[in-house]
Amino acid sequence: MRFTRTLALAALGAAVGLTGLVGPAAAQNEQFIPALVYRTGPYAPNGAPFANGFVDYINMINERDGGVNGVKLVVEECETGYATDRGVECFDRLKGKGPTGAAFIHPLSTGITFALIEKAPTDKIPVMSVGYGRSEAADGRIFPWVFPLLGTYWSAADILVHHLANTLGGYDKLKGKKITLVFHDSPYGKEPIPILQELAKRHGYVFEALPVTAPGVEQKATWLQIRQGRPDYVFLWGWGVMNSTSIKEAAAVNFPRNRMYGVWWSGAEPDVVPAEAGANGYNSLALHATGTSYGVVRDVLKHLYDKGKGAAKREEVGQVLYNRGLVSVALGIEGIRVAQERFGKKPLTGEQVRWGIENLNLTPERINQMGFEGLLAPLKVSCLDHEGGSRARIQQWDGKGWKFISDWITADDKLLRPFVETAAAKYAQEKSIAARDCSKPG
Repeated sequence: MRFTRTLALAALGAAVGLTGLVGPAAAQNEQFIPALVYRTGPYAPNGAPFANGFVDYINMINERDGGVNGVKLVVEECETGYATDRGVECFDRLKGKGPTGAAFIHPLSTGITFALIEKAPTDKIPVMSVGYGRSEAADGRIFPWVFPLLGTYWSAADILVHHLANTLGGYDKLKGKKITLVFHDSPYGKEPIPILQELAKRHGYVFEALPVTAPGVEQKATWLQIRQGRPDYVFLWGWGVMNSTSIKEAAAVNFPRNRMYGVWWSGAEPDVVPAEAGANGYNSLALHATGTSYGVVRDVLKHLYDKGKGAAKREEVGQVLYNRGLVSVALGIEGIRVAQERFGKKPLTGEQVRWGIENLNLTPERINQMGFEGLLAPLKVSCLDHEGGSRARIQQWDGKGWKFISDWITADDKLLRPFVETAAAKYAQEKSIAARDCSKPG
């Protein structure tokens, strides 16, 4: 386990010879945020940059603003190795820390998210699965403690098919096409399959799903099937080393990379750089922009890296997964800020922060104030909608960087919402959960 206390407090402690000792009064004015990370193992190339962005944003808020309305943020990491059992152990170890317990939890794993969904109502700590997790959790009536913000895998599947239809000139042009999904054989990888099957029925394309055993370093049999089956498009739902392996194997069997589309967890620098020129033309979904030309990233560089306090290498700041970590924790901290308006400018309980997240409304004006202008699309969460709206763009790797090749594409809520509500109702029946009445104040 790695401990990262606020840099400002650490500096103060060092100055007076009290490193690690924080006075009771100061400790009582802290908001604790656990960070489940994987900096080791086959998923570390993707887990580490996310963790660096996550921690840097917290420390930047402390350095620049003195915390959230005077309340210092404290973060502690726990290594999960992307294993569900270790993730649950980390959660249980950290959930009670700080004067009010954990404000929220980011599992950074669909498997861990599935496990914590069962525990959240008892522990009363919101589970933030930003861009991952259980898709039907978008129904906040059944899943009041879970927030799959920015987009679920069902939304991702719909956006990809919508993009193909746009590219071809209409949904009718999908008829007879063949789409193959290469997926991480886990709850994460399986999540988009029901929607891709349903869309195949509606639009007449042929759908095939090929599982890859974790961690995904052996895929030759899978890509031999692809070479023989000759799909028109390949969707990639991988993570960690599986992604770069898939792209290398695609190059080896001469499958065109410009007809490969990864989900937003299969479109980062660690996924394409190892494949070198073989990755050129590869596409993926993007939940947000990359780069350093945004106010919030400039503030991270100014308040941390210019002072030698950043968690990453300076040249890694602004990369896809670094910015993903930064965006993800910013949504939770904004939830704290919103909750403080109702419950007071003090450390809050997970239950109070849950209310704040459920009432997030990131308008263009607020996004600008936060320094995320141009980096993040607007978001509005409600009791009924815990996804907050799902939009993504298509980005393409050109050998040097990611370039957007589409505008924002919004998932079809009219199509997806019945699936969400049906699956949520089934979960509620299995667990004997009564749906909340969203017309009543929460």
